[in-house]
Amino acid sequence: MEAKVNSGQQALYKQELKRSLTFWDLLIYGMIFMVPIAPFGIYGSVVQGSHGMVALTYLIGMVGMIFTAFSYARMSEAFPIAGSVYSYAQRGINDSVGFLAGWLILLDYIFIPSLLYLVSAAALNAIVPQIPLLVWVVIFILLNTVINILGIEFTAKANKIIVVLELIILGIFLAVGVFAILKGVNGAELTAKPLYDGDHFSMSLVMGAVSIAVLSFLGFDGISTLAEETKEGSKSIGKACVYSLLAVGVLFIIQTWVAALIWPDFNSFENADVAFYQIAEVAGGTWLKVLTIIATAFSWGIANALVAQAAISRVLFSMARDKKLPSFLAKVHKKYKTPYLSTILIAVISLVVTVIFSNKINILSSVVNFGALSSFLFLHISVINYFLRKKQSKDYVKHLVMPLIGFLVIGYVWINLDPLSKQLGFIWLGIGIVYLIALKLMKKDTGLKLE
Repeated sequence: MEAKVNSGQQALYKQELKRSLTFWDLLIYGMIFMVPIAPFGIYGSVVQGSHGMVALTYLIGMVGMIFTAFSYARMSEAFPIAGSVYSYAQRGINDSVGFLAGWLILLDYIFIPSLLYLVSAAALNAIVPQIPLLVWVVIFILLNTVINILGIEFTAKANKIIVVLELIILGIFLAVGVFAILKGVNGAELTAKPLYDGDHFSMSLVMGAVSIAVLSFLGFDGISTLAEETKEGSKSIGKACVYSLLAVGVLFIIQTWVAALIWPDFNSFENADVAFYQIAEVAGGTWLKVLTIIATAFSWGIANALVAQAAISRVLFSMARDKKLPSFLAKVHKKYKTPYLSTILIAVISLVVTVIFSNKINILSSVVNFGALSSFLFLHISVINYFLRKKQSKDYVKHLVMPLIGFLVIGYVWINLDPLSKQLGFIWLGIGIVYLIALKLMKKDTGLKLE
């Protein structure tokens, strides 16, 4: 008899995905998704937006996301199933709200692989202009799709290799960077200004920069989509979310602090999009510049996009299993035990989106941030509603204070999103509402069968 995934008041599901992941696999998965060297790619925008207080920006972003990670921990323990915020809002609030939360996280997960492919391909195209940008994109998509279909264990093994390489490259940059600071290269000196500069500090200014930097933190939540593939119990999901976020957040703060000290005049970059590579060149020469460009390209285009594709395929699988999306997306490969049709669909969508937005990376970034932050707001409400109202919990610290702080911080960052992000995001939300109404009018059986 096949095992059923079950916890409290959740739907009974047949165990179809293979349980093979350990806590360390989940931790590395979260780190890979966030990319330990993520600031390499967006440093210029963040340091200029924060008027040099780039380390403070990442510190605030990490603190805000920690409370979101705690909310993921609470809900993943209550409902150890695939689906992430879709499943949590569905059970924590109600079925319709769950669908809308899932629809919003789709906006993040569906578009983020395309964003990653574009950033990576553009970086490589700058080094090898003879190879067209779309050729790199196709190579990345094919490689990631094959790895993800072969199984989550294969993906986990690839993750371990990639995260070690990223940390080695980061270590090289930090060592060379600290040496450059001690030598006073480019006017560098030890100062706390990257963390706090009284002459330029403004909370609204810093939070505006946080709304950009938060892109670097997106991904720890993807750990929750692997709840049906972990073999160490539901608590390992929440633990991995928190620890991966803390580990990567500290790395973000250290590397941006060092970069800011090497290049104190944040307004003097020739091109803010490649600011970090200019800093690397000043610190160590052309070899370090090329090394950081290649590291960014492959960490975003392979490592990050690999786990992003794995995460979204699990969300599609979960929503299709609940009849919210076409049933073929819930098909699991007989041999590899992976949602292979969902994985292939994401590959196709990524290629199409990449072609359409090849010269509009800023728009893609805006869409991704809106989807993620909006779904996080639903998550915090789900924790409060489920534990306080439905379960009558008296643990007000875990189930009210912490998610409320998370809601307020994420809400403040959400308010500071650019207008284009909100415009496109609300259009997507409107489409989702129309789709949900259509499902109900057609009297589709989309409700959960609870115990």
